[in-house]
Amino acid sequence: MSVSTDLNFCFPVRELSNERVKMTPFKASIHSSPFFSIVSAHPELWAHMPTGPFQTVQDFDTNFLESVVHRDPGIVLFAIIDKTKPPSAADGEGELVGMMSYMSTSSVNLSTEIGYIIILPPYQRTHVNSNAVGLLLQYALEVPSQGGLGLRRVQWQCSSMNAPSIRAAERLGFKKEGIMKWHRVFHGGKDRGKVHNGRELPRGSEQDYGRDTVVLGHYWDDWEQGGREKVQAIMDRQQVNY
Repeated sequence: MSVSTDLNFCFPVRELSNERVKMTPFKASIHSSPFFSIVSAHPELWAHMPTGPFQTVQDFDTNFLESVVHRDPGIVLFAIIDKTKPPSAADGEGELVGMMSYMSTSSVNLSTEIGYIIILPPYQRTHVNSNAVGLLLQYALEVPSQGGLGLRRVQWQCSSMNAPSIRAAERLGFKKEGIMKWHRVFHGGKDRGKVHNGRELPRGSEQDYGRDTVVLGHYWDDWEQGGREKVQAIMDRQQVNY
């Protein structure tokens, strides 16, 4: 796959693909409308994130893609394409089923985080998430001579209230490192449908919610000592099932 040089990301970006899933850089002109047409009916998909939900596709493009993603050299957003489904108008190789990113990426520390994960409802609990995360892990942790970036650490952060996300990370070899209490404030979280940490937020508005964040990590040395094979085995055996 060709390497893209027109993205504001601190590492080379290319399409990542296997027999089931393709990860391609998210382009507003191609992916925003079909993605938003589905995700707009499911505001709960943003419940644990600091951003969203968005009211229109223009709102999504302006206040997420342009303001959050494109301005940060530590972020690159991928569209997730399910290659087991018939091609859609958004992509000639399958169906658009979600988004996922590298974020908080450091070329100095050789580290990144997998985040902004949204798998559209019909494709949850299928092969999609495992293969998408697996492809991002492979590209991040494999050494350059094997086609990867040669990073030392891949991080996963999620709300302490998001048990499915924690289970998904641990299943793919991420190790729980700890909990950052009161890590985030969801300003206007009550009206935005956010999930809080179950405790009253001190020194804040009644509309604001607090989030505790669970931190998990995947590391280059664990990858070299069996992590690679564990992730590949999960990707291989995950059933294509809707």
